[in-house]
Amino acid sequence: MDFGGRYRIAAGRMAVWAALNDPDMLKAAIPGCSHIGWTGPDTLDLAITVNLGVVKPSFKGELVLSDVVPAASYTLAGRGKGGLLGLAEGAADIVLADDGPGTLLSFTAKGGASGQIMKLGKAVIGNSAQKVIDGFFERFAAAMGAEIEPLGPV
Repeated sequence: MDFGGRYRIAAGRMAVWAALNDPDMLKAAIPGCSHIGWTGPDTLDLAITVNLGVVKPSFKGELVLSDVVPAASYTLAGRGKGGLLGLAEGAADIVLADDGPGTLLSFTAKGGASGQIMKLGKAVIGNSAQKVIDGFFERFAAAMGAEIEPLGPV
């Protein structure tokens, strides 16, 4: 499953970058997140409960940052185990660019799941994932105290 989007955030690029790397900001923005914390210079542990409508699996996993260009871009890859429901994994490329006094944030992501969770169907999982992504950016900007404008797909 592929996802993507662009957002104009009314905050400077350095402030957006700092927030993207702040576990407290991320926890406030990720629905169902009970824990997120740095475990190394480029790794974070994560615990999250996802609302997929008919079920609400909890996942524990790790996020890994790669191809980091400070205040400009990185790739974020994650994998989480949801117990008997199986495995969910994904990766996102995030790019920040100056946009007047604000920042243009673009992302492209791919994700998938295996095991019992796939029996729910790609439509349910895809719709839930897109809602999580959209909600993440709204809550992220709110946690920063900044206005956000969705600009649609990349």
